[in-house]
Amino acid sequence: MNKFDSIRPYEDSEVEEVLSSLCSNINVIRALIDSTDSSLMSLLPFKEKIISLYLKHKTKNITSIHEYQNLFESIVSKVVSQSIDNLSVSGLENLDKNKGYLFISNHRDITLDSALLNLKLHQNGFQTTNNAVGNNLMNEKWASDLMRLNKSFIIDRSDKSKKDIYKSLNLASEFICNSILNKTESVWIAQKQGRSKDGIDYTDPTVLKMIHLSKRKLLSIDKCFNDLNVVPVSISYEKDPNDLLKTRELYLTSINTSYEKEPREDLISIADGIKGQKGNVHLSIGKKMVFVSDSYDDIASQITNEIKSSYRIHSTNIAACMIQGKDIPNHSFSNEEVDNAMQYLKERMHTMQDDMHSFYLNQYSNSIL
Repeated sequence: MNKFDSIRPYEDSEVEEVLSSLCSNINVIRALIDSTDSSLMSLLPFKEKIISLYLKHKTKNITSIHEYQNLFESIVSKVVSQSIDNLSVSGLENLDKNKGYLFISNHRDITLDSALLNLKLHQNGFQTTNNAVGNNLMNEKWASDLMRLNKSFIIDRSDKSKKDIYKSLNLASEFICNSILNKTESVWIAQKQGRSKDGIDYTDPTVLKMIHLSKRKLLSIDKCFNDLNVVPVSISYEKDPNDLLKTRELYLTSINTSYEKEPREDLISIADGIKGQKGNVHLSIGKKMVFVSDSYDDIASQITNEIKSSYRIHSTNIAACMIQGKDIPNHSFSNEEVDNAMQYLKERMHTMQDDMHSFYLNQYSNSIL
């Protein structure tokens, strides 16, 4: 019995049993149907049975996490070819293939942020990361199984007693530190809880406190994060397939005291994020950071500055600033590129009421201000 069993990614010995269960799970099959744009799928007789047999055929020889990740890479590559005009990456030369890193990233898409980073790492001979996910995405076992097969581990932030919350966060901290310091495995974690829906990227000091939790009596704050080889990651999407959903949430939150997600809202966001058009996407991988301050706030600010300064500007960012009359940073886009981006944004805005426009545009303009 491993103390991390309740939160860790699955291991090779568990792969066949989990895959067998997933291939017959009606929720997995329906999610696959929902994420497919082809109208022919709806006309297919006995489609659930056919898809189940297809999944079993595709996974019958997979007996390890590495083999599963090879399959997952082919799926992500297909997503890239169908929904991204150009996926670029910079900074791979900053990494050592023999070291484990703590990749701290801005967060825009539930699954793709880490998936696209891992695609580029895998394609260039680096180990893929263990990925931190909140337990809010694990409410359905089949979704949890899919993520844990793909090297995700759980950070449990559910409403419990303070003692239970402390134990959960301490366990996540132990897992992160053990992965990097003892097993030389890398970890991906978002700079704050949840996606940035308003385009503002900042590192939450409470995330750093959680990571340091299990080492707080042994290592100073700066010593801990220097040992963990922190590397900032900035991902930027020219077009966010979930921008309308994010706008709705931001707007409703602004006029109500609370916002409650609808059932399966996260799963809908995942599907939309996968199949929606994203334009150009860039991943910027920074250099290993060095910290000299023994303050969570100072380290958080340092990480935020690195992520923001390496954010790749897109034409949609410039267009949003122009529509809102905000200051426009220097850029190299042609008038035609900016005009096309402006037309794209305005077409999306036509689908919503006027008082939602600022929430929509802020997602693009705030990223570069």
